[in-house]
Amino acid sequence: MTDYPLPNTSQDLSGQVALVTGTTSGLGRRFAQVLASCGAKVAITGRRVERLEALAEELRATGAEVEPIALDMRDSEAIVACVEQAEAALGTVTILVNNAGIPDAQRAHKMDNQLIDDVFDTNLRGPYVLSCEVARRLIAAELPGRMVNISSVGAFNYAGQGAALYSITKAGIIRMTEALAVEWARYNINVNAIAPGAFASEMMDGMLERMGDISKMFPRKRICDPAQMDSTLLYLVSPASEAVTGTFIKIDDGQGSR
Repeated sequence: MTDYPLPNTSQDLSGQVALVTGTTSGLGRRFAQVLASCGAKVAITGRRVERLEALAEELRATGAEVEPIALDMRDSEAIVACVEQAEAALGTVTILVNNAGIPDAQRAHKMDNQLIDDVFDTNLRGPYVLSCEVARRLIAAELPGRMVNISSVGAFNYAGQGAALYSITKAGIIRMTEALAVEWARYNINVNAIAPGAFASEMMDGMLERMGDISKMFPRKRICDPAQMDSTLLYLVSPASEAVTGTFIKIDDGQGSR
């Protein structure tokens, strides 16, 4: 027995309802699996319905309570409807992971207006609309919440190889995190961000195909595995991070420090 309080490190998310965007592959899929494994009910979202259903079946087989919801982050009305469906099926959303994003993969001066709109709306406008919708419901219900926005080390480092707008939107996610954290702190809604480096995903596969094996430039010469982000995600949504809001955590394996 100790005569001092035990560390506040619980990762039990029982009673929590999580909504994760972009769960049909890569990081989002892993985030949904991790949150479900810790006891949260999870609304999984994305545009590829067949993949959503497959992930839902996989998670249900482990005993998790899951609601798959088709969602295009470019559609504001669909975003509101998604939150309504998640709440009707699982309860008030208390954990939001803004993960969905698309690359531009194009030089800035060569991008057409439709691609510009798609990248802005998916990567920045959509997450803002979704965050506000979730916050409105948390405030009305007088419940605390945790929001984790997925940015990128591209918000801080840009090599000039055809991802300017992606970098701009991910920098916007950092500023959105800081601003909303200040505005919603009084309601006990914590807003933080993770800025990953090169992690295995469909988006990364496309980059590797276009640019070659970029891992050779990294200090550890590797592409990271999404599971290496588990502890950070769980920290930011757990009671242990109650006083942490408006910050971002880089997870880049030293890639951005070269």
